Amino acid sequence: MRKIEAVKFKEQCLALLEELDFGGLIVTKRGEPVARVLPYQGDDADLIGSLRHKIEVRDDLMTTGSWRES
Repeated sequence: MRKIEAVKFKEQCLALLEELDFGGLIVTKRGEPVARVLPYQGDDADLIGSLRHKIEVRDDLMTTGSWRES
């Protein structure tokens, strides 16, 4: 999980929220954690189609076929 000082968080808040990943962000003051920022967990319906255009199927999913070792 990424850590950032509160002063820098304040300066870069909007940009940090745009790039927030599932691991979140810990905000610190004088090196001590004071807050954790996590992405909002939406409904499961948001997951439907969320990987569209992000994965590629290279073989026929409906057959068992032979496995190739790398």
